[in-house]
Amino acid sequence: MLKFYFHPISVNARRVWVALLEKQISFEPILVNLDGEQFGEEFTAINPLQRVPVIIDRNFRVVESLAILDYLEAKYPTPSLMPSEPEAIATVRMVEMVAVNELQPATVPLMRSLVGLEVEAQKLETARQRVTAAIDFYQDLLSDCSYFAGDELTVADIVAGTLVPSLPLFGFSFDNYPRLQAWMERLVMRASWQQTTPQPEVIEAALPNMRKILERRS
Repeated sequence: MLKFYFHPISVNARRVWVALLEKQISFEPILVNLDGEQFGEEFTAINPLQRVPVIIDRNFRVVESLAILDYLEAKYPTPSLMPSEPEAIATVRMVEMVAVNELQPATVPLMRSLVGLEVEAQKLETARQRVTAAIDFYQDLLSDCSYFAGDELTVADIVAGTLVPSLPLFGFSFDNYPRLQAWMERLVMRASWQQTTPQPEVIEAALPNMRKILERRS
């Protein structure tokens, strides 16, 4: 059985978790505590980069969430989470790249500030500008579609949808983003979202460990 190494507050791991559920792939969930377990010899042997997620499928190891999503789509193509039309494929990739190259990095200084670490005011402002630019882009891209690439869920919605709803944690409001709001409401109705959404007490309990991880990266 496929092994899935994860932690429930990891956005990167949750992408894979949602995809596994949406594709109805049987897997063994293996919790990696982010209290230092990820730096231990046992997990380092599994992933020398010392982070989740990781999957091991019949002795084949895959690290990095987007690579895992591509592997799952190729290995387990039904139901599909990737469109076949050129325009839709490009849309999916754009959404993914904006999430991992713009939106997610911008949340790092915001998270540092949230857990009480010192961050320069200019870095915080730049981060907020990058977040705003990303959600503006997503708002326009959604148009009148249910999901980013049309009426069916794709990996674009999984990658962005496991990240965007966390933005109110950093003081962002979606009052002026009706399409994004409607899109998030559709996602929340899915069983995969309900099963993988971390509870507030889990997030609260994880903040001290998040602070330690961010301090380590300084």
